[in-house]
Amino acid sequence: MPIDETTKPSDFIREAVSEDLKSGRYTTVHTRFPPEPNGYLHIGHSKAICIDFGVAQEFGGKCNLRFDDTNPVKEEVEYVEAIKEDIRWLGFDWEEREFYASDYFDQLYEYAVKLIKKGKAYVDDQTADELSRNRGTLTEPGAESPYRNRSVEENIDLFARMKAGEFPDGSRVLRAKIDMASGNLNMRDPVMYRILHEPPHHRTGDKWNIYPMYDFAHGQSDSIEGITHSLCSLEYEAHRPLYDWFLKELEIFAPRQIEFARLNINYTVMSKRKLLRLVKEGHVKGWDDPRMPTLCGLRRRGYTPESVREFVSRVGVAKNDSVIDVALLEHCLREDLNKRALRRMGVLRPLKLVIDNYPDGQSEELETFNNPEDPAAGTRKVPFSKVLYIEQEDFQEVPQPKYFRLYPGNEVRLRSAYFVKCASVVKDEQGNIIEVHCTYDPATRGGDSPDGRKVKSTIHWVSAAHAVRAEVRLYDRLFNHPEPDEGDDFLAHINPDSLTVLDGCYVEPSLAQAAAGDRFQFERQGYFSTDPDTTPGKLVFNLAVALKDTWAKSQKV
Repeated sequence: MPIDETTKPSDFIREAVSEDLKSGRYTTVHTRFPPEPNGYLHIGHSKAICIDFGVAQEFGGKCNLRFDDTNPVKEEVEYVEAIKEDIRWLGFDWEEREFYASDYFDQLYEYAVKLIKKGKAYVDDQTADELSRNRGTLTEPGAESPYRNRSVEENIDLFARMKAGEFPDGSRVLRAKIDMASGNLNMRDPVMYRILHEPPHHRTGDKWNIYPMYDFAHGQSDSIEGITHSLCSLEYEAHRPLYDWFLKELEIFAPRQIEFARLNINYTVMSKRKLLRLVKEGHVKGWDDPRMPTLCGLRRRGYTPESVREFVSRVGVAKNDSVIDVALLEHCLREDLNKRALRRMGVLRPLKLVIDNYPDGQSEELETFNNPEDPAAGTRKVPFSKVLYIEQEDFQEVPQPKYFRLYPGNEVRLRSAYFVKCASVVKDEQGNIIEVHCTYDPATRGGDSPDGRKVKSTIHWVSAAHAVRAEVRLYDRLFNHPEPDEGDDFLAHINPDSLTVLDGCYVEPSLAQAAAGDRFQFERQGYFSTDPDTTPGKLVFNLAVALKDTWAKSQKV
């Protein structure tokens, strides 16, 4: 059912769809998401997915999933399955409408024959270099092929022999016969089919020796499926006249193509070719490396589908390209996890703290909240004992100005526990502090003093006797330049500090059973997700996003 008009977002796409329904141009709304199965989906695709499925949902229509599998050289079943998993993760369902351009190869071939018979397509024997050279430029018309005026009969025969596999790769193509002097280069007799014998297609095997180009397969597949609105990124605007020309000449149902600006984010590359290079050359540890902008990488890092959809919603739908601050994406995740993530204590760079006046061998359980933003999350018990671990940065032997955490003679609050005051330190032979000794005030149990005295800092901790050891992976942006595509080689902008692995961290025992994908806020640290590398004997957590919100801060300036 359509969503309520008062809550439905509005933009030029939705306005156009609404007008088409009012005018009677279409009586229903049917969209499609048409990925190429030659790589993993990335954050840029999430915008198209949300628009294609979202518009259909809002108007009570349907959205197909159609794989544009017209290039077997680059396509793999692995990518097909990964794409489906990512779309489901984002929260969308194509129901039983899973299609492939290869489903229509027979029909597309017949469409091509129809154009040949109408004198609107011909077989060209020029080489790839000749085709490129004779295409012309933006200021000069192209040159007509010497094969442009072949007879219909000869073209029908040659095209059938191309299909039968008689000719080698690259020796012939089928071109549309439009206008070599057109101001739109896409209309200068574009290639419709090329010869390709190997490798076998992932669905049709060795049946076909010719494959349609995207511009020919796209619109006709839309028409076959009854798509009403073909929503595309802005680079296809110049292809729209060709899209419409094929539909008109074939005299078939004509969808409406509408273009929108693609999603560009700073500090990020989204070219499939470049992402593949990052993987193949070992700059990252796979397509799902948490530093990658792929949806599977974001998922592994700890992103939620809700945060990605909210990000796309805030970016909006525009007609002009722009670059979005990656800090907005981080803000959307932080905002979402603040509401849902359970709070836990974890010490990443541990320093031993000994409470001298706490009874030897004693331990107790202290109650603390699970999420102050969600009262329904309740509370939990955390063990407390004489020896704790605190963060190294929470102690300074000689405090800097305005440093309110632990230092000799200063008193701080241990989260949900007691006030402690630093009495002394223990150093190793190199002069490094290896222990901090404190005294505690038993009357401050729970974190408040009955005599009303105040402390200026609260620090987190874990009980050394009860803590669970963990590996923590701290991720930063993969690139240290806001526009990594600038310059000769984007790899020159890789951030050498994009990953820091901390082994020997300690977390509270409630995290011992954390499963892959579970998300938590480590208090005063950030939001973390349990990595799939976690095993029964080893916990591994990924930093999803730090607590500091640079985007929200920038909006207040």
